Amino acid sequence: MKGLWSRTFLFSLAACFGAYATELELVTGDDYAPLTGRNLAGGGMLTEVVLAALERSGTASSLAWQPWKRGYMMTLRGEYDATFPYIRANQREQVFLYSAPLYVSQQHLFSRVEEAVEVNDLTGVSGGRLCLPLGWQLPAAVQALVDQGVLVRHSPRGLNECALLLLLGRDDFFLADLQLGLHALQSTGAAQARFHVSGSVLSRQTMHLIVPRSRPDAAQLIERFDRGLQALRESGDYQRLITSFTAGNLSRRRFTTTAQ
Repeated sequence: MKGLWSRTFLFSLAACFGAYATELELVTGDDYAPLTGRNLAGGGMLTEVVLAALERSGTASSLAWQPWKRGYMMTLRGEYDATFPYIRANQREQVFLYSAPLYVSQQHLFSRVEEAVEVNDLTGVSGGRLCLPLGWQLPAAVQALVDQGVLVRHSPRGLNECALLLLLGRDDFFLADLQLGLHALQSTGAAQARFHVSGSVLSRQTMHLIVPRSRPDAAQLIERFDRGLQALRESGDYQRLITSFTAGNLSRRRFTTTAQ
């Protein structure tokens, strides 16, 4: 009788946690340093956060790299289980469930020091050339200025191109998360004193892991991931991981700023 009970208990345990034994197939994109990038340590800051959170939740995972649009569509079709990092967008929320925030992105303006642009200057920069990579979304207030013709948007392939075009004077400023923007400016190889970073934050956006709503277990997958992410935060490892990627950028930040 004892042996039967043990087998029954083990069978029930396996039924409850069977999904945990299945490897979760993730996909993300490249050239988004320091947040994601196949040539970065650990695949980038948010790649490490996601993998560590899954590990804390007892979930095995694998990671693939695809062009951003392709990886997104393959996840939507169910060819991957989840993708990251994505900000909230109305159309996207109709087809994906979002995890708890992986990271709070602070959007700044990056310009040349001799033609410094601050957040409060935007409405007066008539005809200003704004660089933002193809496929990236602008905050609603800035998009309105583009729609009104106050700002002219230019959309190259990536943020490093925006930084180079800024240096060459072909664009006037670009908008990006602080860490992404600092990394892009450093990629030009130019002296940091040539650039200006806005002293005030234009907007804040949260970044998330997303799972297609079409998955029968989508809500359970998100709940499990969120538990792992919370455990990562409570242990202090989340902050140590973030600091390991951002400390270098912040210590080298000698760009001019204007306090607001």
